[in-house]
Amino acid sequence: MEFPILLIVIIVLALIFDYINGFHDAANSIATIVSTKVLTPFQAVLWAALWNFAAFFLAAYVIGEFRIGNTIAKTVNENFINLEVIVSGLIAAIAWNLLTWWFGIPSSSSHTLIGGFLGAALMHAFMLDYHDVVATQPDLGTFETFKQAFHQVTTQSVVKFDVVIPIFLFIFMAPIIGMVISIIITLIIVHIFKKSNPHKADQTFKRLQLASSALFSLGHGLNDAQKVMGIIGAALIYYHVDMLNDPLYVNLEPAARFDYFAQHYLWVPLVSFLAIGLGTMSGGWKIIKTMGTKITKVTSLEGVSAETAGAITLFITDRLSIPVSTTHTITGSIIGVGLTKRVSAVRWGVTVSLLWAWVLTIPISAIVAGITYLVVTFFS
Repeated sequence: MEFPILLIVIIVLALIFDYINGFHDAANSIATIVSTKVLTPFQAVLWAALWNFAAFFLAAYVIGEFRIGNTIAKTVNENFINLEVIVSGLIAAIAWNLLTWWFGIPSSSSHTLIGGFLGAALMHAFMLDYHDVVATQPDLGTFETFKQAFHQVTTQSVVKFDVVIPIFLFIFMAPIIGMVISIIITLIIVHIFKKSNPHKADQTFKRLQLASSALFSLGHGLNDAQKVMGIIGAALIYYHVDMLNDPLYVNLEPAARFDYFAQHYLWVPLVSFLAIGLGTMSGGWKIIKTMGTKITKVTSLEGVSAETAGAITLFITDRLSIPVSTTHTITGSIIGVGLTKRVSAVRWGVTVSLLWAWVLTIPISAIVAGITYLVVTFFS
């Protein structure tokens, strides 16, 4: 089977985004283990990369499905998905990821990708409606034409809000859940070890941090690699349904197509998990510094609590099929361990800056993707 050039470009860009996600987001899974000096940065990235990739086997052969990838592919009404939409969303996501990486801002690669996908689809729908209004009502002025086209977009269910609203809510819920769980775990650990020798306890927690960081890296791979898989899946499903009219896909219910794609193209999830692991091995040192030391100073005990809480949160959200930001999750978990000491232990100025980056990620990515879509369609 010979793929169209644009589809090949999408697959390549998606894997590049996945790789960038690795050194941008996966740094979160090694920040605490590096700041507590349990592992050197080089050892830590190898450890995290191994467990990022191991998540493929967990999803494919233990869980038996790729729930988050399925959710990502269904954030947009399939009637408003084409290859130009997907490539525009990817370009916008890559641009925002690189910009925030350069400035050391731990924004969400997940929400960047979702924002780009939504923005490009909305612009695609708007342009279809604009041309439709021009053709059917040629006497309207430019402003009225734009107004009418915008009104039509709002009536067409371009965005699947039943899928997207939970994703938006978990921008705030994921760090809160991570924070609450980390507070509970920290208090339990402190109670259990309150009479232990401090040095022996510290050595115990340093060994436990290997396990907790592995769990978090496993959750990170499970969560983030599937997002890229979901975007590639949306492109390949469009290719089989709308371009090939392939009966193997066309005759399936739309809800069943993604699961069939995951079996048909098993190499897609495999390389998606591999790419994020390779990205993790490339590091992300600016973001590690912010996550590991600027929010609050973290001990090995607190590292175990934060990573375990983050991992539990990621496994919960995977079970709920809700893609979340690992950045948000581990940030909330680190804040939680800081709060068990005192409120002032958390550097709220840094935390507020991170919050602004989180809130702005989806709308900025959507706007950039919309503009990119216009450029892509102009040249195509």
